[in-house]
Amino acid sequence: MKSFASDNHSGAHVKVMEALKNANVEHAVAYGEDEITYAAVEKIKEHLGEDIDVYFVFNGTGSNILSLATIMQSYQAVICPASAHIYVDECGAIEHAVGCQLIAVDTADGKLRVEDIKPHLHVLGEMHHAQPKVISISQCTELGTLYQPEEVKALADFAHENNMLLHMDGARIFNAAAALQKTVKEITADLGVDVLSLGGTKNGMMFGEAVVFFNKDLSKGAKYVRKQYGLMSSKMRYIAAQFLEVLTDDLAYKNAEHSNRMAKRLYDGIKDIEGITPVQKVECNGLFIKLPAEVIPVLQERFFFYVWDYEESTVRWMTSFDTEEEDVNAFVSYIREVMENRKK
Repeated sequence: MKSFASDNHSGAHVKVMEALKNANVEHAVAYGEDEITYAAVEKIKEHLGEDIDVYFVFNGTGSNILSLATIMQSYQAVICPASAHIYVDECGAIEHAVGCQLIAVDTADGKLRVEDIKPHLHVLGEMHHAQPKVISISQCTELGTLYQPEEVKALADFAHENNMLLHMDGARIFNAAAALQKTVKEITADLGVDVLSLGGTKNGMMFGEAVVFFNKDLSKGAKYVRKQYGLMSSKMRYIAAQFLEVLTDDLAYKNAEHSNRMAKRLYDGIKDIEGITPVQKVECNGLFIKLPAEVIPVLQERFFFYVWDYEESTVRWMTSFDTEEEDVNAFVSYIREVMENRKK
């Protein structure tokens, strides 16, 4: 059985594997000066707009480093939710690489609002404090919730009114687009996002992410930052080939729609079980569920997943592009069995 631990646990889509095989022919110029990389950049421009700059990197942490290191100085600060990946799950990479301060804001649902940010702007112009420069949000959030388009627009407008920038960690951006029934462009560039970490690994690719600068004035140093921080792939065609494939015939959207649908199926299967309490809306491909502590290790023996909050006995269940209905049905049946046995 497949696990429900992470969409990073899935394999690569069969079409991605075929694309990698097809890219593995003869020699090609290194460092992105090859035809496949050129084609992939053009494909991303078809989806996100012509007047953009695109930089491929190895992974999500690298994409966030490149995004933020390019657009800010070490004396500046990033305002983000306390649950943000850059704050919780990247081992201090942003602080180490950029040297900036992360200002983490507690939120109940993983989403920042303008009113959350305002109290942190009183230090603007004060030399004793790090200067807020970037608002960073994740779409979908780390708690599986979604920003509605008007919420992103409000954050972008507020950022720009205060000489700040809006960065979006889009590790699951296609899941968000599929859930909102919008294109990625409609939920990023069209709303005023300045820089996007464009995810691929969690949505059918073997490895690789991209950084998209919607304002090309912001990206002037990006090629140097990418090289200096070890984010530059010499055989870039293998990252590019994957993006080219998942953006052809909307495979990325189809993968994301499927994983979202499997999460909804899982939720529908367990929502009426006594003793199980959802703690967040199920809006993308993640479920955050409060369970009796004693059943967690029992369930993990057969279907592995992670505990999100040990104190609150909250777990995270993730579905992937390769999660099948049979996997969900089997998991639901086992959950019901374990919960019923608990009553005896």
